Amino acid sequence: MKIAVLYGGTSGEREVSLSSGKGIINALKQKGHEVIGIDFHPERLDEIIGLNVDLVFIGLHGKYGEDGKIQGLLDMLNIPYVGSGVLASALAMDKAKAKQIFEMNHIPVAKSKTYKLLDNINSQQIADAIKKDFQTPFVIKPNQEGSTLGLSIIEDVKQISDAVTTALQSDDTILAEDFIKGKELTVPVLGLTGKEKALPVIEIIPKNALYDYESKYAPGGSEHVVPAKINGKLAKQIQEYAVLAHQALGCEIYSRVDFILSEENVPVILEVNTLPGMTPTSLFPDSAKAVGISYNDMIEEFVNLSVKK
Repeated sequence: MKIAVLYGGTSGEREVSLSSGKGIINALKQKGHEVIGIDFHPERLDEIIGLNVDLVFIGLHGKYGEDGKIQGLLDMLNIPYVGSGVLASALAMDKAKAKQIFEMNHIPVAKSKTYKLLDNINSQQIADAIKKDFQTPFVIKPNQEGSTLGLSIIEDVKQISDAVTTALQSDDTILAEDFIKGKELTVPVLGLTGKEKALPVIEIIPKNALYDYESKYAPGGSEHVVPAKINGKLAKQIQEYAVLAHQALGCEIYSRVDFILSEENVPVILEVNTLPGMTPTSLFPDSAKAVGISYNDMIEEFVNLSVKK
């Protein structure tokens, strides 16, 4: 097939996307496809509009990639692509909206509230409101951002103002939510609509105190335990929640669902990633490898499922 891979982009996750794109391009070439690599920029839409390909593989992360915008453009151009469509992408990117859908489907979520910067509401007023609404420890983060960019864990109320300022650099809407102490878990989901299966649960043990950007992407930044060392019944429950979350948002082909397993053994969903990282240190490939699926075969499976769709 002739496949275009979109990578790079303009979001805060550009460096990760460059690495994901490189891996995807190499895998597709080794599977015999003709590949066109495009370092995407919204000011160069002619590169997309003029495409003559069988399929687009989106290796972008964050804004203009994971939020449904590029999917909408490809839909208008009638160019098929790998992964979730406009609505599911936009919902998954909007953490507050996604949490409402998870709660409606009885998937445990942390207590949270959104705050929006408006003409009559400034950052200090937001900070004051959060101080009234939450008790430490809690988290402040942009409502639409990935890779923990702009995220702060608040252990002292004096940190609130700076955390609000940091989060507002990425989004005019921010989310405050209770901090859940526990194990970081994630579950890749793969398959056609209605036939999705969860891959093994991964436990993430970050080298830093927080599973931050460095822990996610620097070689050796975190240890991935696959399958996670939790009892089988609990692992099955978390996998079921992951598939349910994927389906509830309307995701397609693949996603990765992040959880915190609280100290009371309650799996609390954090978010669904519709375009999870595909770098050499990424989680989805690690889980696939645990069930005998190589990186190249995994990428090819995404393509095959997309063609069947």
